[in-house]
Amino acid sequence: MLGKVGVAAATGAVTAAGAIVAAPVVLGVVGFTTVGIASGSIAASMMSSAAIANGGGVAAGSLVALLQSAGAVGLSAGAKVVLGIGSALVGSIFGAKTAGNK
Repeated sequence: MLGKVGVAAATGAVTAAGAIVAAPVVLGVVGFTTVGIASGSIAASMMSSAAIANGGGVAAGSLVALLQSAGAVGLSAGAKVVLGIGSALVGSIFGAKTAGNK
C-alpha cells in the first residue's frame, strides 16, 4: 500500500493532470469560447460587472480579459505550469488529510 506521502503525491499528480485537461472545458461551459463571450453566460455577467466597475470597458490584463484569452486560444505553457502546480498542491494536501495514519 501507499503510505501517506505516496497517497499525497498520487492525489496531487492526478489533480494536476485533471485540472489541466478540464480547464478548457470549464472555460467553455462558463462562456469563454473560441469565438468570444457567450451571450447570457456567467462570462457575460462577469464582463458586464467588469465594464461597469471600469467605466464602460474591460481593462486589458483583467481577470475577464485573461479568461477570455484562454478560452479563445487555450492556456499558455506558463498558465498550465501555474495551474498544475497549484492544483497539485491542493490535491496533495487533500490526499495527505484523507490518507490518515497509513
